[in-house]
Amino acid sequence: MVVLVTGGSSGIGRAIAATCARAGADVALTYAHNEQGAQETANEVTQTGRRAAVFRLDLAAHEGLEESLAVLARDAARALGQIDVWINNAGADILTGDHADLSAARKLDLLLSVDLRGTIMASWAAVAHMREQDRGGVIVNMSWDHALTGMAGRNPQMFAAVKGGVLAFSKSLARSVAPLIRVNTLAPGWIETAFGDGLDAERRREVAVSTPLQRWGTPADVAAAAVYLASPAAAFLTGQTIFVNGGVVMG
Repeated sequence: MVVLVTGGSSGIGRAIAATCARAGADVALTYAHNEQGAQETANEVTQTGRRAAVFRLDLAAHEGLEESLAVLARDAARALGQIDVWINNAGADILTGDHADLSAARKLDLLLSVDLRGTIMASWAAVAHMREQDRGGVIVNMSWDHALTGMAGRNPQMFAAVKGGVLAFSKSLARSVAPLIRVNTLAPGWIETAFGDGLDAERRREVAVSTPLQRWGTPADVAAAAVYLASPAAAFLTGQTIFVNGGVVMG
């Protein structure tokens, strides 16, 4: 099996790539800016005995993105064989680093470009590639648990709008491409990534206490769900959403 993971240079994307490799998959992964991180992920993959291929992909680019995605699919298939699973994990980070200081309008532009437009166009590229394959394939998109219920605040408003769009798009895509291709969605909640690391101890404790399973999630938790959706064990699932959040939001 060959799995392609966008945004595989760190965090959840790295965990998904490494976990897929341990499950027996060769992995193609993309990065936008963090080439060193992507190579580190590739090393984790090859240490399991599986093959890895790394590609640069800027989903924020409006010019030439459709062509770039078609080239990605072609080159990944040439490097590793046909793409069986395409996981759209890449997302804009507006909460940490320099992007945290951007205006609300600029943050919204980034989220719309990368998380929504990028996911839609990458999904279309995956469909075009998988329709050429006898056994089709699997697409997994990344939403957010609070897109279902809402959360107060300017940043959550934007995340809910964009990730809610991913959720709705994925359901419509699943109906459009069945039965050849399955499309499902992951909706993580409070996961220990760079954002969580930047919170103070009291806020981190509040999140854990308010979670029915009494802890933060980890990238490995999300990766395990991704591997399940990619596997034959989920062969009768399409158009579904798995909430990886310890029960904070229950679908």
